[in-house]
This record gives sequence, C-alpha cells and structure tokens, in this order.
Amino acid sequence: MKYVCYLLLLIGFFCAALPAEASVCRHDRGREICIVDIKRSAKNYWEYRVILSVDGVKQPLEVYNCRSRSTVKQDGTVLGFGQNNPGEFVCRFFNKK
Repeated sequence: MKYVCYLLLLIGFFCAALPAEASVCRHDRGREICIVDIKRSAKNYWEYRVILSVDGVKQPLEVYNCRSRSTVKQDGTVLGFGQNNPGEFVCRFFNKK
C-alpha cells in the first residue's frame, strides 16, 4: 500500500503540466525583439496593444495602429513607423496565412 501511494505521487508529479511561456522573437538590425503580450482590439481590428521585450528589456505597453502605421506611446505621443520602430513586426504577427 505504501509503495502504491509513492507510485501515484510520482506519476502525478510527472503528469502535471507547467504553463507555457512562449514568446515570438525576431532578430532585427542586431536587436532581439520579442512579443511578450499582444491583444487585438475588438472594436478596431487593426490596432494591437503590445508589450515588447527589446534585447531582454521589457518595454511599456504601446498601441500599434497597423492601418495608419503609427505607434501610440503611454504618454499619448503618436509616432509613425520608422527605422527603429518594431511596428512592422507587430503588424505582420496576425497576417501570417
């Protein structure tokens, strides 16, 4: 009986699945850009609320507008997609077919 309990505990230990923490990463111009969290707007399907990690440093939440090709920072500043903006990577995330 004692061995049966140990066996069941051992089986239970190996059967428990840990939550997966996968992120999508790309290398761009010597930087590693990872999407840590992404949420698509229900109202404006072309907008994404994204938390990125650039070279292992977590960035604050930003809104990427794939229709106007702009980024809205937390302070309300609107920037167009430029050379150092990972907006194209974010906008291509759901466009894979």
